[in-house]
Amino acid sequence: MSRHLIALLSISLTLGLVACQSPEEPESGKKAAVAAAPLTAPASADDKLWKPYLQSVIQQNMAGVTDRVYPYYLPADSKKIDADGRSAYDRQSENVTSVISRTVLPGNMLAFGSPDSAKMGDLILSAFSGAKPDALKGSQVLFIGKPEDSDRVKAVVEAAGGKYIFVEAK
Repeated sequence: MSRHLIALLSISLTLGLVACQSPEEPESGKKAAVAAAPLTAPASADDKLWKPYLQSVIQQNMAGVTDRVYPYYLPADSKKIDADGRSAYDRQSENVTSVISRTVLPGNMLAFGSPDSAKMGDLILSAFSGAKPDALKGSQVLFIGKPEDSDRVKAVVEAAGGKYIFVEAK
């Protein structure tokens, strides 16, 4: 996947989240509708099914977010090498590592999800490995994945000062 596609994906997910936060909608009705919808992870690794699922999970876990949400998604075949000689995993890892090294402002959320929970967990561990203890102070990290990957992700997020939120992809 090229850098342009990854950038467009990130922008489209962010714009989709911003569009869902329209001030014209009554807050209580919107929250009740979102909370009432049960979420089930797609059975397949199809990106077209996973992206809307992840957006819905993010919407249901926005409590405490006062600024922006930065969604990070890995396709199931994220290790596949593209024409530039890099993989989606490599590109996303580089992006997240860069963000963590610059620190994340309070009120922001980093949201991570993938059909391959273990691989996304690996990416988070790698990207957060050199984080300063206050790199995520006042911010949140949402990890959508499998319980067996949660504890290791939680440890590095909390070591960087972030609030950890886990949602099981089931």
